[in-house]
Amino acid sequence: MADRQAELFDWVPPVDPARALKEQRGSRAWHSGAAAEDMVERAYLRRGLRLVARRWRKGGGEIDLVMREGEMLVFVEVKKARDFDRAADRISERQIARLHKGAEVFLAHQPMGELTACRFDAALVNERGEIHIIENAF
Repeated sequence: MADRQAELFDWVPPVDPARALKEQRGSRAWHSGAAAEDMVERAYLRRGLRLVARRWRKGGGEIDLVMREGEMLVFVEVKKARDFDRAADRISERQIARLHKGAEVFLAHQPMGELTACRFDAALVNERGEIHIIENAF
């Protein structure tokens, strides 16, 4: 019986190479995106803005960064790609809708609600780590 239990605990399920590759790519993309968000956050901090929230998700909305510039909230969508054009192309209508929905939910918890001054920026990061911020992008 003890031998049978040892056999059960030594069993390792077979690895599906396609699934393993997909998981590896997903992990790499997640870490790459997180690194891009770090760089963009630091760029905004150097400009004098303050971080309010990071990777904020609620009510069907999703915001990479929420920064504050004085009384204004800045909702930022971060995209990383080989070059700035490809990064911009990766911003889909669906992502913009999630950003707007997230901002709507976020603003509902602010003292002035939807009357709070805000803007929507796109922060593009290329493969060299250069950043191009487009204010009022959406």
